Amino acid sequence: MNATGHPPALAIAGLHKTFGDHVAVKRAELTVAPGSFYGLVGPNGAGKTTMLSMATGLLRPDEGRSLVFGVDLWAEPGKAKQLIGVLPDGLAMPEQLTGRELLTFTARLRGIDSATATARADELLAVMELDGDVERTLVIDYSTGMRKKIGLAAAMLHAPRLLVLDEPFEAIDPVSAANLKAILRGFVAAGGSVVLSSHVMALVEQLCDTVAVIAKGTVLAEGPVEGVRAGKTLEEAFVELVGADTAEAKGLSWLAS
Repeated sequence: MNATGHPPALAIAGLHKTFGDHVAVKRAELTVAPGSFYGLVGPNGAGKTTMLSMATGLLRPDEGRSLVFGVDLWAEPGKAKQLIGVLPDGLAMPEQLTGRELLTFTARLRGIDSATATARADELLAVMELDGDVERTLVIDYSTGMRKKIGLAAAMLHAPRLLVLDEPFEAIDPVSAANLKAILRGFVAAGGSVVLSSHVMALVEQLCDTVAVIAKGTVLAEGPVEGVRAGKTLEEAFVELVGADTAEAKGLSWLAS
């Protein structure tokens, strides 16, 4: 519970996952406050996607729990999943549906009545710029950016209290990205919570109030963005935390010849 007596939007408690001899996530602990815009950053292969998959019910952990507004996701998955909307990285979709049909299909799975589903699909397609002729395009013909947008629309369709988004801005053009940022800021301003995974530090600095840095499956730092930055840019703080070698690359002298 926080100071107001409300449970965290998401509490990851000791999540652990191994694949053979490889430790993908090492007993991770994270707390996302209600109403927070929370960033999760790390290099490729750091364990971000594995952690979020366990936290949202897409991958069973070897150890640990994930609590969504106090509801244990693995003990009460149906109740917990009503509270969250998820945009996984590399989301698989029904390829032979149009954008509108995909939202309608998702609404039926969620138990949303036809009138409500139609009204919400209309709004979501419009704000994601997937209406008009585009809404009659099959998902198989969508660009990567369009897939991200229809995936986000499907994640928001049932009015969740928490959005968990894995690289949502990847392959999104600048105009669409500005629109999505406005949508997510509005969601948080209205009381929603967002967890956003990204390797783009500038994006996290721009959007998030809280950040966690993960590398090699271990959470290295967590807290307000300003605190984690400690007077540096987030990128500089990140490089120091993960111990990356930023010295000038040796060799490749033939490139300058």
